[in-house]
Amino acid sequence: MRLVLSVLLLCTLVAGCGTPSAAPPVSGNCVSEFDANRDYFPVRSTVKHAKNFSLRYEKSYQVLTVNQPYPNGKPETYVLLRCGAPRPDIAGATVVETPIRSLYSGSTTHLPLLADLGRLDLLSGVSTASFVVNADARARIEAGRVTEYGANNMIDTEKVIVGKPDVVMTGGTDEAEYAALRGTGIPVVANAEWLESTPLGRAEWLKVMAALTGDEQKAGEVFERIERDYQAVAAKAAGVRPRAEVLPGSLRQGTWNMPAGGSYASTLLRDAGATYPWAGSPDTGTLQLSFEEVYAKAGTIGIWLVDSPWQTLADARAADPRHEQLAAVGTGRVWTPSKVVGPQGGNDYWERGVTRPDLVLSDLVAIVHPQLMPGYETTFYRQVAR
Repeated sequence: MRLVLSVLLLCTLVAGCGTPSAAPPVSGNCVSEFDANRDYFPVRSTVKHAKNFSLRYEKSYQVLTVNQPYPNGKPETYVLLRCGAPRPDIAGATVVETPIRSLYSGSTTHLPLLADLGRLDLLSGVSTASFVVNADARARIEAGRVTEYGANNMIDTEKVIVGKPDVVMTGGTDEAEYAALRGTGIPVVANAEWLESTPLGRAEWLKVMAALTGDEQKAGEVFERIERDYQAVAAKAAGVRPRAEVLPGSLRQGTWNMPAGGSYASTLLRDAGATYPWAGSPDTGTLQLSFEEVYAKAGTIGIWLVDSPWQTLADARAADPRHEQLAAVGTGRVWTPSKVVGPQGGNDYWERGVTRPDLVLSDLVAIVHPQLMPGYETTFYRQVAR
């Protein structure tokens, strides 16, 4: 991987700044005559569920703080400055002029955010093109409008520098190349939604994208609908007794990755009216268990929610013959979130499921309490064929 150290990116004003107006600037416009007494953010996002970021508004800029930009990372602060306004003096903060005109995305989970805001036109780079499922994003890739810059899990810094994006958005990981890009003047903004422990908290990162694109009103409308629909489905399942027992997770290289009781996945299952033997564990990540530990507590459970894209139960047996011992394999009630797969193997669940917890929850309720969702067609999950 090569880094062109001689290339220095200069901050530029967005072309086409409009003439002074009594109305605040809209997406795509800059401030042409700055007024220190004027509020350039007539619509302001409020954060209700997310814990890993905060937004503070001043008259001509926002302060975005990502508390944990990657696991165990220190907080990072970004000044999202309305373009054309004078830069504030905030020590240690990355300055990003907004609304942005181009974005390099480090995770496919960013694409639904742009799609929901109607701003896929801003997408100019993706880390791995083969993972992309969204049809409009794929069309941009195939038309040569989007650069792949992270193939084989290696960031090509030269490609990014040549592309001159307004922002590189991370996938919530720490890579050495990000420091190199910052050194050339390219803003790198962390998106660590996956460190949120609640479904609505993850979905609320839509408001971070909107802070960059200037679409706060649209983000508020979209998120309110998702929140309302999620809570309505959860209310359906709240009073169901008994709660359905499920077995989540699957074996990977001899280890069963089981969602801990304080995790995102556990919250979804609880809200779906389901439970499992490890639902009471206090951790927020995953528990690493042996097959024997899982079988002892969950071998008789009749519903298995796997994360492997098996087509048939024969695939489950081939993956590990011990799967035959699980009651769910006998009943055939094995479900996988791999219903929609892109032409090169990308999974829509991993791309869009984070931003649409209302649809994921609806799928889960339909699986564990089908009487509550008559006639419902799942979005992400499919039953593994016998």
